[in-house]
Formats: sequence, structure tokens, C-alpha cells
Amino acid sequence: MTKDTGASLLELMAVILIVAILATITMPALRHQVANREIDTLARGFIAHAHFARHQALHLGEVVYLAPRFDNDWNSGWEVKTACAKKPCAEKVWLMHKKIAPVFVKHGGKQFSGPNSNQRGILFNAAGAAKTQHGGFVANRLVLGHIKNQDIERHLILGSGGRWRICNPQIDSKSCR
Repeated sequence: MTKDTGASLLELMAVILIVAILATITMPALRHQVANREIDTLARGFIAHAHFARHQALHLGEVVYLAPRFDNDWNSGWEVKTACAKKPCAEKVWLMHKKIAPVFVKHGGKQFSGPNSNQRGILFNAAGAAKTQHGGFVANRLVLGHIKNQDIERHLILGSGGRWRICNPQIDSKSCR
């Protein structure tokens, strides 16, 4: 006599059904976590580039910009570059972040634009102070959103003392103001 061991087709189908139900339940939470990670990574990258720009300004003793790549739009990416005050001058670009999708810059916040102009960007002077292109102090924010999940938002806030914060309005509603 032989004894059959193993699973029947019915048992195998029940296990597959259970795995499919669990996967269906956990997918939205997984997508939300991936979107959170993407937006946090981009926010930290922006701040790292701002720190690099400030360091270059201090090290070289000259003005360095962190500015949008094209059309005054942060969604096109950004670059860290020298400011040409003397002629002739070759603008030098150190860092460039080319694409920010699936994260995007939302309307809201001043987006590091000057009070008298719409020109966006942060100018770090030779002393390392963050200013607008016309010399005013920068103390405002950039608001990031996520294409796949509209509820996710991060505020990149540069305080008047030069300190950066990443604020999540869902958690830190009071400190995001």
C-alpha cells in the first residue's frame, strides 16, 4: 500500500486565495509608504544641496546660487552654480538635480522668491547667509506634494537663522505654520 502525501489542489487554491487577499489589503499601505519615502528622499536631497551651496560660498568667498534649472520652476529640477559678478566670467555648475517626478512643487509658500520679484532661488553670500537675488533675507518655504498620493505633503522651511526643517503637516500641524 502507498500513502499519498502532499497537498490537494483544493488546499493549494485556498492558500493562494489567502495570499491574494492579504496582498490586496496591504498594497495601499505599501504604496503610501513608498510615496512617503520618495518625498522625504527628495526633501533631504534638496537640503543637502542647499548645505553644499552654502559651504561652497564660504569656502570660495563668493556668491553661490541654488536656483531652478529652467523657467523659474522648481519642478524642472535645480542647480548649484556660481554667480558671475565680474566680466568675463564662466558660470560654474557643481550640482544639478534634473527631475523631481513623482514628487512636485505645489503652489503655496513663497518658493524662495524675493519680495520684490518673482525670481526664485537662494543666494548664499560669501559669509554663508541665505538671501534673495536682490539681497533680502530668505526665510520662507517650498511645499512638496506627491503625484500618486495627494494627501502627502512636506514643507521645506528655511528659518531666518539659516536652519532647515522638513515639516509634515499631517503630523506637525502647529510647527508647519
